[in-house]
Amino acid sequence: MPATTRQRKKSFLRRLIIPSVATAVLAYFGFHALNGEFGLVGRARIEREVADLQSQLDVLVAERQELTARVSLLRPESLDPDMIDERARLNLNLTQANELTILRPRVLQQQH
Repeated sequence: MPATTRQRKKSFLRRLIIPSVATAVLAYFGFHALNGEFGLVGRARIEREVADLQSQLDVLVAERQELTARVSLLRPESLDPDMIDERARLNLNLTQANELTILRPRVLQQQH
């Protein structure tokens, strides 16, 4: 009697396991490619933050350049008489005899 091999018919559920797992994995990675921290939506958020930070940097660079220019006017080798006059008037509350002084009340900030 020759040995016969039995072949089992694959069940319906067994044929769905691999495609179901592959679909679940693709759905997982697809979702995170769109909505993850570094996905398409996250990239738009990051680009918006970069633009905001760049505008803040531009403002700060301009402010720093202005302050650097003002400080350079106060250096001993390049003293500007107008700058010295402005600083003296501001710090010492000085005016000349022929000038008109307008006093405004100072607004006090509330302390929290």
